[in-house]
Amino acid sequence: MNVDNFRLQLGGKEYVPIIIGGMGVNISTTELALAAEKLGGIGHISDALVTYVCDRKFNTTFVNRKRKKYVQYTNSPDKAAVLFDLEEIAEAQKMYIGHTISQKTGKGAIFLNCMEKLTMNNSSETLKVRLCAAMDAGIDGLTLAAGLNLRTLELIQTHPRFREVQIGIIISSVRALSIFLKRAVRLNRLPDYIIVEGPLAGGHLGFGPDDWHTFDLKTIFTEVLDFLKKEKLNIPVIPAGGIFTGSDAVEYFKMGASAVQVATRFTISKEAGLPSEVKQHYINAIKEDIVVNMASTSGYPMRMLIQSPTLRYAIKPNCEGLGYLLENGGKCTYIDAYYNAVAARKQGEPLAIKVKTCLCTGMANYDCWTCGQTTYRLKDTTNRLANGKWQLPKAADIFCDYQFSTDHTIRLPEPEVT
Repeated sequence: MNVDNFRLQLGGKEYVPIIIGGMGVNISTTELALAAEKLGGIGHISDALVTYVCDRKFNTTFVNRKRKKYVQYTNSPDKAAVLFDLEEIAEAQKMYIGHTISQKTGKGAIFLNCMEKLTMNNSSETLKVRLCAAMDAGIDGLTLAAGLNLRTLELIQTHPRFREVQIGIIISSVRALSIFLKRAVRLNRLPDYIIVEGPLAGGHLGFGPDDWHTFDLKTIFTEVLDFLKKEKLNIPVIPAGGIFTGSDAVEYFKMGASAVQVATRFTISKEAGLPSEVKQHYINAIKEDIVVNMASTSGYPMRMLIQSPTLRYAIKPNCEGLGYLLENGGKCTYIDAYYNAVAARKQGEPLAIKVKTCLCTGMANYDCWTCGQTTYRLKDTTNRLANGKWQLPKAADIFCDYQFSTDHTIRLPEPEVT
């Protein structure tokens, strides 16, 4: 038995039950999402730092214009006045998503991963604009991530596509799901799917920094299934985090999963947005290189490679150009850490910031190497080249390996001729 024996029923359509997670900033590229869509699955893109992504992809100048507008705050720890132009956020969102949606050629779907924790110094209004613009641009689904999203549905309930577009939520506990559902019931708009993300996932985690290892995905997944059954709710449940082979996925289908969300193996695909040299770091990683820390300014623990350049940052905050993680009122723990370090530095000493990192700049520069716990296994999924580097597989090869493999085997890509 393999993954191809199963199908995901969602919104009256049928999909190959493989979903590629939305890895930002632009790691889950248009090309990566479309590879899944072409094969009948679901591919995510992420709207993390969407103006920056548009500047890179389409030669727009969103970031530079914002930086010039607020240049007077560059040397100030007070960022309260540094705000995003909502019309520009909508424009960038529509440009990026419309570009992706326009290239669909298969029977699959394109979803958007939208993180609530990108508060952008105006949390409610910017989140509303991001989601509404995505629906305007024709996105097939919205995955609400990085937060409880208690008010999110209320923000977009008047949009014409509110009940048409597929809406899902990422949770890591029954408690978080229960809280979200109470608000959803009031609006008579239950989620169309639920992604249960376990402690082995990459990036931000929905667990504590010290106890994440005491949880496991199968237990949480089962608890969610039991809760929905008790509440007599028939909502597809999709496990994520640590599902490394097609056989891993089949185990969850037998337990009642409707699909699986996977990401780690796709970080090294040709279509993924990471620079090629960074992908080599991922493949070369050993288990000891993978750490969970509190360097993120979001307040969530985050898993990454210990070699991540962002962990050695001592740079001035770039809120004027980026500022996606500014809390309402212009607060950010990296701003505090930076100016505290400046004040404490003795003459002649290098500036050192050990508590937090400038996540916006780190993600924009591909210096924050977030990863799943199974990253150290990536070398088992590809071929070593004659020059000592590793072959980067195509996304379609990885997708099909998930779909058709059995007995926890991994089919290596056809060797490249170099």
